[in-house]
Amino acid sequence: MRSMALGVATMLLAGCSGTSTTTSRTAGGPVIGVSLLNLSNEFIVMLNRSMDKRANELGVRLVVNDAQRSAEKQIQQVESFVAQRVSAIILNPCEVEASSPAVEKAMAAGIPVINVNSETRAAPAAFIGSRDEDAGRMAMAYIAQRLNGKGNVVMMHGFMGQAAQIKRDQGAREVLTKNPALHLLAEQTAEWDRAKGMSLMENWIQSYGDLINAVFAQNDEMAMGALIAIEQAGRKGKIVVVGVDAIADALQAVRDGRLDATVFQDAASQGAAAVETAAKIVRHEPIDKQVLIPFQLVTRDNIGQYLQAH
Repeated sequence: MRSMALGVATMLLAGCSGTSTTTSRTAGGPVIGVSLLNLSNEFIVMLNRSMDKRANELGVRLVVNDAQRSAEKQIQQVESFVAQRVSAIILNPCEVEASSPAVEKAMAAGIPVINVNSETRAAPAAFIGSRDEDAGRMAMAYIAQRLNGKGNVVMMHGFMGQAAQIKRDQGAREVLTKNPALHLLAEQTAEWDRAKGMSLMENWIQSYGDLINAVFAQNDEMAMGALIAIEQAGRKGKIVVVGVDAIADALQAVRDGRLDATVFQDAASQGAAAVETAAKIVRHEPIDKQVLIPFQLVTRDNIGQYLQAH
């Protein structure tokens, strides 16, 4: 249980952000402010859980804010952290451009920023994440292989302007360029959201019907939404569906033969490395300014190792 003292500190540090805040259980030690993209997203929850665990092991305290997908709220949260003079800030950016002022304000105030999982135009003290282009390449290459390089693909984008959306799109298009008989039939954002992914897929099925051969959803939440729409339309097994993140639902769906593939993104390693980097900076220890953790394709052939690790 969190102590009353931590609760008071949390309220003070939350400032005017207007969003919910949680802290790690470690009392004392350096305080690290954290602003996360969206704590209703399972991958971000996994990231947060890993960060909290590593913070407790290292004796640092996290004050975690949920930006609720708003770059404006994220900037307000960082401004509050700066006013309270936290030791460092871990930022899970909402957008490449719109979240950049948060980095600039903190760095100008002498507070180091560690970007985790997603990038900003403004340069932080360190970046911990993965090459999102690789996820797009892996997913679309798998689709190309399954379709023998020929067919129609629809692509669900994440939040437009976020680094993962931009780079997963780039990686996917590289594969499409190399497979000219593989056509991008339609593309639209579903904002990383399962319900929106389901609704978008329903619309596409209504518009294109049997023309759709595959779906690349830039995350698993959207992929699972698309899968539900496909199954409800009676098209199970007729459309290849691939997502990214390897969240629990997606792994189970791959195991059960419902989802064709997902691309594993290591939330545990990203979260732990972000906290480790922040702690090293605070303690004036040398750091790696960029830590890149590889993506891995997950299919029924190798699902066992990922289910065990989850």
